[in-house]
Amino acid sequence: MTGWLSRAGRGGLHSHRPGGAGLGREARDTLFLLGVIGWTLLPQLAHVPLWCALYAAAALLWRGWIALRARTLPGRRWLLLALAVAAAGTVWSHSSLLGKEAGLTLLVLLAALKTLELRARRDAVVVFFLGFVLVLAAFLRSQSLAVALAMGPAVLGLLMALALAHMPGGHPSLRSVLGLTLRSAALGTPVIVLLFLFFPRLPPLWGLPGAGAGQTGLSDELQLGQVAELASDERLAMRVEFLGAPVPPRELLYFRGPVLRRYDGQRWRADDGGISLAPLPGQLAGLTLAAPPLQVELDSPLRYIATLEPSRLTSLPLLEFTPEVPPIAGLEERPALRDDLHWQTRQPLTERVRVQAQAFLTLRHVGAKAADADSRVKDDERTLPAGAHPRTRAWAAALRAQPGLADAPPQRFPVQASEAVLAHIRRAGYAYTLAPGLPGDTDAVDSFWLDQREGFCEHYAAAYVVVMRALGVPARIVTGYQGGRLNPVDGLLEIRQSDAHAWAEIWLPDTGWTRVDPTAAVAPERIRLGQRLRAPPGLIAGTLAQVDPALIEHLRQLWSAADHRWNDWVLQYGRQRQQDLLRDIGWDAPDLYSAARTLLTALATLGLAGAAWAAWDGWRSRRRAPWLRALAAVQAELARRGLTEAPRLPARGLADAVQRHWGTDGEALAGALRQLDACRYGPADQPASHPPLWRLNRDLRQALRSLPR
Repeated sequence: MTGWLSRAGRGGLHSHRPGGAGLGREARDTLFLLGVIGWTLLPQLAHVPLWCALYAAAALLWRGWIALRARTLPGRRWLLLALAVAAAGTVWSHSSLLGKEAGLTLLVLLAALKTLELRARRDAVVVFFLGFVLVLAAFLRSQSLAVALAMGPAVLGLLMALALAHMPGGHPSLRSVLGLTLRSAALGTPVIVLLFLFFPRLPPLWGLPGAGAGQTGLSDELQLGQVAELASDERLAMRVEFLGAPVPPRELLYFRGPVLRRYDGQRWRADDGGISLAPLPGQLAGLTLAAPPLQVELDSPLRYIATLEPSRLTSLPLLEFTPEVPPIAGLEERPALRDDLHWQTRQPLTERVRVQAQAFLTLRHVGAKAADADSRVKDDERTLPAGAHPRTRAWAAALRAQPGLADAPPQRFPVQASEAVLAHIRRAGYAYTLAPGLPGDTDAVDSFWLDQREGFCEHYAAAYVVVMRALGVPARIVTGYQGGRLNPVDGLLEIRQSDAHAWAEIWLPDTGWTRVDPTAAVAPERIRLGQRLRAPPGLIAGTLAQVDPALIEHLRQLWSAADHRWNDWVLQYGRQRQQDLLRDIGWDAPDLYSAARTLLTALATLGLAGAAWAAWDGWRSRRRAPWLRALAAVQAELARRGLTEAPRLPARGLADAVQRHWGTDGEALAGALRQLDACRYGPADQPASHPPLWRLNRDLRQALRSLPR
């Protein structure tokens, strides 16, 4: 390769291309490789210390200056010093040279420093493969579509640099190298597709600590103001595809998460001691949820597929009411249905999971008795902490003393009390806002309910539950997601962290636990129309929205649809889908061995097809290239006359060999061979100076006959 092999120890050539302007081959190839390495390093710089990013950038800039100025590369002492500084900085930042973070820092530094000793092809090859390791490191951290699109140009650039390294002569253009690289990649694509589809899908043999862990807007505990912080969080929580049915009305789309029963006056917490129920046959018209018996009636099932993003919870926020969940790929154990009717796993969801289930959105309880409350309602769902919220309790006592409630029968009292509280919210001037401005040194519920009267969904849910408990009605908070946004590109419902919601449940003697959403009383558009409160946009986002908000929204929808297809077709292609594919192509009971046999058969077939194509292409080339046929005829004849090395020599080398072997008697044949070489490799702009090939064939035959035997 001209660049890194022609002048060891030099960073670039001052010589230009023939004819004038432009970088020399060595400088151009070096700068191209540096640009590719820089692009490959970019995604990693956000995950390494700042000094590491600056150090790597300085090394690449130094190497680029050397290439442009044709300076001498730094000596071994300088490289050892730079390496020692890199190692010392890594130990200073991470207290070790081992581990994931320290390893990434060292990898970034070594990839940049290695460019400072590009003296031979082996050095360049090391840099190429360090670049591929950086690509792998990026995918180990995230397999998102954005990372895949960013690493695509990096892989293409590394392959182009590898191709340049194996073109030792001339000054090939980057455009021609790009074409060669794309053709080579196209030839290898069928093999990659076969490996992806049929390589046996094994359970993970290893993993990086914390890899795949995500964050969610939900939590096992709640403090006032916590959900409001998520109003501007547009991170995706899940996507839902409804099978064979349109998207239900928004007011029915409640995705049930942690149920918060315990309350200490500041925080609401989930109960870890819930009963785990057996999976329930959702297709039945009636079923038993728990003892003592509480019968329910179900409407027609709604089948759906929920793709849940990674979270730090063990809860699966699925539609109310989802009675059965099949085993989920990637989870060791089947999720369990708790007695508060939310689904839970044993380990947090650190990877994206796909759940196919069915829900009954209009669940109706029948046959419940008042005595059931004593066994189905826990003490935590009845009581309030001693001394908490005295003003709100006094307000509740005054409400209970009103004539409409004071004489209400016990069976009707919870319903009438709930209606009275919701009516108070509607008529008392409450407002739905992200910034209630509650004082930090006062009772938050008292201040919200009686003074500020401004809050987000969790303020209304918490205050409602406090009031209902103060009235003697069992109540609890349910967190999850509500509504969502339909993507018209792919027809999927997208639920984002900004759709996080909190609502309430109260115990009704005739119907059991019943959902009540106080937010619908103050902001019905939030529940029915899906209108969200939004924080003020930043400068860039506001400017783009003013230019063309419809265009921005359409681009967001296109990106979201493409991201889902990437997740669904690539990242979620696991063992079950592979077995389904094998079953579709004819395997009755597919397993790992079926996948391996299919893969080996396909690769062998592809290899045989490639060999046949190569043989046919060689035969076609020989048949269609008169120049090659002419040279082959001369080589064969000279080999018969005793010039044993003739079949291995090109036309010009064969001319020199003929002159050495036959002396002056071979001058005519040597001249004809040089003319043959010029016909193939001479300047393309001087065709008139070369005789036509038919005349060269005649001259070669005459010269061969004139050779002494």
